[in-house]
Amino acid sequence: MAEERTRVRGERTPRTPPAPRRSGTGASRRRSREPKLNRLTRTRGVVAATTGMLGVSSTRRAAVLALVICALALTVSVPLRNYVAQRQELAAVSKQQQALAAEVDELTRQRARLSDPAEVEAQARTRLGYVTPGEVPYVVQLPTGPDDDGSGADDGGEPWYRNLWRETLEGSR
Repeated sequence: MAEERTRVRGERTPRTPPAPRRSGTGASRRRSREPKLNRLTRTRGVVAATTGMLGVSSTRRAAVLALVICALALTVSVPLRNYVAQRQELAAVSKQQQALAAEVDELTRQRARLSDPAEVEAQARTRLGYVTPGEVPYVVQLPTGPDDDGSGADDGGEPWYRNLWRETLEGSR
């Protein structure tokens, strides 16, 4: 039985030197030494011939190969996803950095412009209404247009309590 297994696996068995031939009984002895092939040994030989490497069938090899490929895909997918996410984040941060650099340039230009005393004085006159000592400030009020009939229907966007207060003060004069 052990000899049959080794033959099936393809291993060589040690050979014994041939015995001297005797007439008559040698043929019957030779037949008894040869292994008898029964159904079990035939199927093992067929299975051994079709299984290939390591005695694993082709279906099992395909399943193991699919399992290995899935494991490799899962192993690669997480770092690849992290790489793509970091590249997108890097692009967003670079875009934000460019916007901030443009804002810094604009603020630097404004600071350089406002470092001039003439510009500061002009801004104080226009925005704050300041005058230099000795000047007389004048406030020019534009005349009302022809569409305003003086009825007070257009209150200029003032709240009602200011209109009421103004009318109270004008009425006491």
